[in-house]
Amino acid sequence: QVQLVESGGGSVQPGGSLRLSCAASGRTFSGYPVYWFRQAPGEVREFVASITSNGNTYYMGSVKDRFTISRDDVKGTVFLQMNSLRPEDTAVYYCAVADLVGQGTQVTVSS
Repeated sequence: QVQLVESGGGSVQPGGSLRLSCAASGRTFSGYPVYWFRQAPGEVREFVASITSNGNTYYMGSVKDRFTISRDDVKGTVFLQMNSLRPEDTAVYYCAVADLVGQGTQVTVSS
């Protein structure tokens, strides 16, 4: 069964860092853009970042210069490096590619 699995979430203090990973089983990312979304409690899911098959990256305004998306198609993994985390970054983070969405990983930023 094809699925996406996110990992790397956790609890950090403001200003901390986390690195999220998204791994695909049963398929490859190669040739597809990959997206990260997030959803905070009571909020709609919002776009965070994306990376095209040739490595072009896009970010929502509030994470630009703090988050970095990257991909390793050989390992079938996409990463989201998150630095200078803020309480408002608290959410469940999901990766998506084609018609697949992972189960999400919780990120909590709190002092």
